[in-house]
Formats: sequence, C-alpha cells, structure tokens
Amino acid sequence: MAHTVYFWLKDGLTDADRKSFEAGMKSLAGAPTVRRVFTGTPAATPSRGVVDNSFDYNLVLWFDDVAGHDAYQVSDTHLKFVADHKAKFDVVKVFDNEVLE
Repeated sequence: MAHTVYFWLKDGLTDADRKSFEAGMKSLAGAPTVRRVFTGTPAATPSRGVVDNSFDYNLVLWFDDVAGHDAYQVSDTHLKFVADHKAKFDVVKVFDNEVLE
C-alpha cells in the first residue's frame, strides 16, 4: 500500500527549518515496516486545471500491507517525526491507497 502525504508548511520558516524537515522525512525510512520512501517538492509542470502544486513537500511511503501502515503510525520513528516537525505544518493531507499490480 502507498501512504501519500502532502505538506503545506507555515510561512516564515528558515532554510535550516526546511532542511531539518527534509531530513525528518527521509528519517522515516528507518521505521521497521517502511519498504520505500519518496520525498519531493512540486514539479514545474505546465499549469492545468487538474494539477494542484500548491503544496511545499510530499512524502510517499510504501508498505507491504495495511497492517504495516498501522504499525508505522505508532512507531517511535513516526512519532518522533511528528513531535519534531508538527510545529512546521500548516496543512497536511493524506491519501492512502492499495497499489494495484
């Protein structure tokens, strides 16, 4: 399954704050049930009505199954990320999906 998270960060963050946030996202690879991690920022694709690139960062985590996702949610790695970075979030949106093969 894929756990896709979009972050809109608070205004006024420093470059150091953003670098810390990026490192925090990458640290989530250390959670036991995480299989793959992708992080990014909006792509400079042409504007179209179906594209929302208003977010600051996105995170995609892959798990073997929903049970792996659920274990991740209460893992020390995830809880530390939230504790260390929640003050930087303005808006967070999550899209979870089963990956079709």
